[in-house]
Amino acid sequence: MRIGELAERTGASPRSLRYYEQRGLLASERAANGYREYGTEAVERVRNIRLLLESGLTSEDIQELRNCLELDLVREPECAEAVALYEQRLQAVRERIDALTATERRLERHLAESAEA
Repeated sequence: MRIGELAERTGASPRSLRYYEQRGLLASERAANGYREYGTEAVERVRNIRLLLESGLTSEDIQELRNCLELDLVREPECAEAVALYEQRLQAVRERIDALTATERRLERHLAESAEA
């Protein structure tokens, strides 16, 4: 299928699909006329890439999961690499939340002290 059809079937823009290719997350063949041609497996792959990006992972993170991208990560989350990466990213998010909460408390304290002065 061509890039326009893949975009339509997955909801991704052609620009995004080209970006995924540049990052090594998606592959295409070139037809004799120079158009990109994608196999049917590209649909699941793009859906997974979009799911992972929407979940807060980066394209670099997703590169680590290249072997899992043709699985149905929604219905069959059996990719051990994905589970490990999810756990790592979740821990990083929790640490960031803790740091932001501490910053929020310090700023609230400074504002309260300023209001008293």
